[in-house]
Amino acid sequence: MMGLIEGVEKFDSPGKGRGLRVTKPFKVGELLFSSPAYSYVLSAEERGSRCDFCFTRKEGLARCGKCKKGFYCNAKCQKGDWAMHKLECSAITAFGENWCPSETTRLVARILAKKQKIVKERCVSEKMLLIEELQSHLEDEDNEKRERTEADIAGLHRFYPKHLEVPDQKDLLTLFSQVACNGFTIEDDELSHIGTAVYPDIALINHSCLPSVIVTYNGTSAEVRAVQKMNPGDEVLTSYIDLLYPTDDRNNRLRECYYFTCDCQECKSKSRDKAKLKVRKKRDPVEPHEVNNMIRYARNTVKEFRALKHVKSPGELLEMCEQSLEKMGAVFDDSNVYMLHMMYQAMGVCIYMQDADGAIRYGEKILKPYSKLYPPYSLNVSSMYLKMGRIYMMMEKHSEGISALKKAMAVMEVAHGKNHPFLRDLRKEIGQK
Repeated sequence: MMGLIEGVEKFDSPGKGRGLRVTKPFKVGELLFSSPAYSYVLSAEERGSRCDFCFTRKEGLARCGKCKKGFYCNAKCQKGDWAMHKLECSAITAFGENWCPSETTRLVARILAKKQKIVKERCVSEKMLLIEELQSHLEDEDNEKRERTEADIAGLHRFYPKHLEVPDQKDLLTLFSQVACNGFTIEDDELSHIGTAVYPDIALINHSCLPSVIVTYNGTSAEVRAVQKMNPGDEVLTSYIDLLYPTDDRNNRLRECYYFTCDCQECKSKSRDKAKLKVRKKRDPVEPHEVNNMIRYARNTVKEFRALKHVKSPGELLEMCEQSLEKMGAVFDDSNVYMLHMMYQAMGVCIYMQDADGAIRYGEKILKPYSKLYPPYSLNVSSMYLKMGRIYMMMEKHSEGISALKKAMAVMEVAHGKNHPFLRDLRKEIGQK
């Protein structure tokens, strides 16, 4: 029997298919509902610094005695995770350093194991939608995506035990497509990747570039909060993508990842595009063809940087950022989103290289435009204030640090709720100074 979530109902959203709408008013910052994950997996990069079961970051985690690769807060967390960890424990021991399934493959294995275990009952994360009912776009995938999925399937057969009931190839392709379209990236307070999860009920929420809610994470649970005042009958809408970019870029991203085009009011009016593509003021105005050529160059540079991020050295990446910023800066204003994109990448490289002065120099150029170009209560804005605040503190610039951390806190109190562990930690951070 289908469960209910108070204040929210499933409905057929015109032009979008299934969706959710509210049946009572919600104020800005109010929690609509929360959902535990149907299945989740900690990123391999976080292994050893976070608990595999509850995702808590702490020192001195207990290690799995057999494979030495599972880490837990205590015996309770280890016991809670055993049904999933046992899928991997023996294989990790047998393969050693050669055990390398993708994060998607690991998540799919856990979904299959859970399906095996729960045959008829609905899970608490399936009050309105069963895992089997998630949207798949298998027929829309191009050859490159299909090849990646087939490599993931090969990993599933290679790295997982024979007693895991694996469906036939067609059903596996469908499940991998469902996970690709409906998986959620769990992130920390600075938007660093922690893990991946599936939340069937939350997957019902449709996209808009003018979102009414935001999805955040508390451990492995997801929470949905209003970022606009909502009245009965209003659709629950979140953003599937980074909203910094102009309309054409956003819709290209949506088509590439989710196979649809957004028709929200912002996409129809393109009212923010001029500010996002701001051109540098000159005595002789820049010609339209120069702007278009530079936009093409910027898009290619963004793609190229993404491809080379894990190939080139930090020094080479920083040089690439600086060269592209110099070239784009001849046409674009510093607040142009392509300038901001490359400044953000440069800031990340500086942080990695422990160049605090460089990180601050780029960060200070980013903050003000971010606050104007992102929607209210954006985590992209709060995470920038957090990063800047923590770097200022490290440099013993305490007044600038506390100011930045308080601005982050103002956003996070709405997006995460005032009692979220991130906020408790942040208040301690500020209080210590």
